[in-house]
Amino acid sequence: MTQTPPALRLSRITKRFGSLVANDDISLELASGEVLALLGENGAGKSTLVSILFGHYVADAGDIEVAGQPLPAGDPKAALAAGVGMVHQHFALADNLTVLDNVMLGTEPLWQLFSRRRAARAKLVATAQRFGLSVNPDARVGTLSVGERQRVEILKALYRGARILILDEPTAVLTPQESESLFATLAQLVAQGLSIIFISHKLDEVLRVSQRVAVLRAGKLVATRSTRDTDKAELAALMVGREVSLPRRERRPRGDAVLKLEGVRALQRGVAALDGVNLDVHAGEIVGIAGVSGNGQLALAQLLCGTLAADEGSVHLKNEPMPAQARTWLARGVARIPEDRHAVGIVGDLPVWENTVSERLHTPAFSRWGVVRRKAARAFTRQLVERFDVRLSGIDANTRVLSGGNMQKLILGRALSVAGDGVTPSLIVANQPTWGLDIGAVAYVHRCLLDAAAAGAAVLLISEDLDELFAIADRVAVMFKGHLGTPRATEDWTLADIGLAMAGGSTPAEVPHAA
Repeated sequence: MTQTPPALRLSRITKRFGSLVANDDISLELASGEVLALLGENGAGKSTLVSILFGHYVADAGDIEVAGQPLPAGDPKAALAAGVGMVHQHFALADNLTVLDNVMLGTEPLWQLFSRRRAARAKLVATAQRFGLSVNPDARVGTLSVGERQRVEILKALYRGARILILDEPTAVLTPQESESLFATLAQLVAQGLSIIFISHKLDEVLRVSQRVAVLRAGKLVATRSTRDTDKAELAALMVGREVSLPRRERRPRGDAVLKLEGVRALQRGVAALDGVNLDVHAGEIVGIAGVSGNGQLALAQLLCGTLAADEGSVHLKNEPMPAQARTWLARGVARIPEDRHAVGIVGDLPVWENTVSERLHTPAFSRWGVVRRKAARAFTRQLVERFDVRLSGIDANTRVLSGGNMQKLILGRALSVAGDGVTPSLIVANQPTWGLDIGAVAYVHRCLLDAAAAGAAVLLISEDLDELFAIADRVAVMFKGHLGTPRATEDWTLADIGLAMAGGSTPAEVPHAA
């Protein structure tokens, strides 16, 4: 009797970038109707492996088979034709087009005289009904919720005949309710025979949705486990090569208010990015800001870094009014950990030592008469690299070559260290500080923020990761369409309540204050 081939077979895949071996002799199989979770630290080789599968990279050695047929190397069109689809964390949708237009993009030749919209609509509706994905083909994508947009991305892949779906951090920007909806969708897809590669740093989700887990470390496949035979602790240890314990918040006394916002309204492109925001953050506490991306969190972070001016209301730091001047905020002891470490946190083409002192380059500690004190800057960088365990080839290396975790350690160290000018952070504005990081790096960042609060700093933690907020925040407030709800003690929130507020099911300002 002929054995049915697996949906996907990777055989001895190896990929090198110069002296770096990104994938080292990796062999994996994915069965029909199976969810395989792919885990690993930042830099473990997950993205490279998936890029080879989807045809963006060509392996130096090894073969790929889809349903028993060889997959041509380095050809995304061949991957699509073979039934491989990918849903990226950052959606590739045009907001000004309808759902149908977005799904059809790239499926018809440019020189075709007439678009076959009627047939495409019928196929889209049939696909949506078959897989239980309700959608309005005529809705403009810009009007959809984040969860609905993700549904459109999945439909795009299914419309093209995908039988293997690669999901990259699929719940990163979803509310708890939207995540539940996604899990139900995945169960339905699997029941119809689709196979799924599920990439996530959230171990609870991995254990819930997958049948097997493959763990990469330093480019090698170090383990595969049946989900029912493993747990979070083992998977975390396999990922980083040692036991990992995530720190948790402890009760500590709260000091005076360091930051106070009253009735703050800020316009961006004529729209109120912040609308009547009231907030106080005290010394020794971590206040978490939850919300679906795009509801004013970035504007709040920009306001507190001095790069966005308030059109109405007042902003005070230690009872002193604050101007919209980044240098003044830095001089008064505000440390920033920006959302986009690549675009805002560092300058990739500059060496590590220049990025380390970039925010305080104008201070006497690192410059004199306009000349950079290179010896002092390099000495400070070496101390920071050692203290925060930043792993690199040398402080003269271009910063862009660092892994995501090491880049974040560098930014953390720069924000939290005494930079030779006598200023220690009084307020830390951390915007998505663990985005895209593995569990080992997450534990390190959390420990740093908790230690800073214990030392008396006020910490504002803006995060879309509710597990993170529940783990280390003392109080949590929800942002929705520029409004900020009243912060409540973390233990007074339920997952359902916070998810409802994030989706606008209740006005955050009307959420009852903790007694």
